[in-house]
Amino acid sequence: MDKETLQEVYGNCACYRARAAARRVTRDYDEALKPLGLKITQFTVLASIKGLKPSSTSKLAKGLAMERTSLVRTLELMQNKGWVRLGPEGYRREQQMELTAEGEALLEQALPVWRDVQARFESRVGEARWQENKDWLLDVAFSD
Repeated sequence: MDKETLQEVYGNCACYRARAAARRVTRDYDEALKPLGLKITQFTVLASIKGLKPSSTSKLAKGLAMERTSLVRTLELMQNKGWVRLGPEGYRREQQMELTAEGEALLEQALPVWRDVQARFESRVGEARWQENKDWLLDVAFSD
């Protein structure tokens, strides 16, 4: 591969740019949440269970744009830590899930931390730029 082709890929690859941004943003959130023993992926799962009350891991995975198998591993880890309670998987992979008292308390502790990191992110990229692009990011994540 010649230098010009490599420059084209490096300078124009949507995947490279999206993944680089995602790694940086994830690192910022993970570092802030680390004292609570929590990662941003776990935080979003906790918040989604609390707010959406999903009826199946498949529906939750779809709403989080996650692979179902990755979500199941995350949920099992969170259950082992005592943060979530999972019911038995039933028909069409229906599964009740809820936060435990410990999970609720952890989410409450994590929310101010998340808000601080979110505010720093918005300040770094600019609030107007963030408002213009946040829906576009979800469009990319969920478009066919």
